[in-house]
Amino acid sequence: MSQSSDWLFRALWWSVLTIALYMFGKALYRRWPSWWSSPLLVAPLLLIMAALASHVTYREYSRGTHWLVALLAPATVSFAVPIYEQRMLIRRHWLPLLVGVLVGSITAIVSSWLLARLFGLSDLVRLSLLPRSLSTPFAMTVSGDLGGAPALTAVFVVITGVLGAAMGEGLLNCLPLRSVLAQGALFGMGAHGAGTAKAHQIDGEIGAIAGLVMVLVGMLNVLAAPLLAHILH
Repeated sequence: MSQSSDWLFRALWWSVLTIALYMFGKALYRRWPSWWSSPLLVAPLLLIMAALASHVTYREYSRGTHWLVALLAPATVSFAVPIYEQRMLIRRHWLPLLVGVLVGSITAIVSSWLLARLFGLSDLVRLSLLPRSLSTPFAMTVSGDLGGAPALTAVFVVITGVLGAAMGEGLLNCLPLRSVLAQGALFGMGAHGAGTAKAHQIDGEIGAIAGLVMVLVGMLNVLAAPLLAHILH
């Protein structure tokens, strides 16, 4: 087998395996809906095990699956749909939504920065950690603008989403959040896509608000990324 055909086989294998394991994760989650069965957790863990068993580096894996990452660009554009669908909600509650998005974004960024400094993490890891509370398409874009590693940011996004979705329902029982606006914002701001999915399981309206907040937070951070990069550097 020539070097080019060997590379093509590897690329096809890892692409198919990635998609297959994600579909397996979704089926597992439908059967046993819990944080530990989330496809965002199951698929990466199984892929890591497969890569370690095959002695494949991340660079080799990335070369074969970079086209999947490229699909995040049109996925980002599709986020305009929930903005349009929830336009009436935005008009009615634009002020609390704006304040919540601003305060939540600042809190997420500052807390990440301070914790990273506290534990003595490198500049690369620190910058990659800052967009952890955004949905993956937005987070990877912001990470690149800040000088971080988008692939590393994607890992932090998954961890944040899975843990946020797992803790979200418990927080609703502990915090005095009465309105669906506040409850949805908790999931959308704190756990992005995974939190939004969890919010939809609790209530459709809470899920819709969570999705809206997730998109608004992502858009704000993408627009603010150049300014943030200037401040940090």
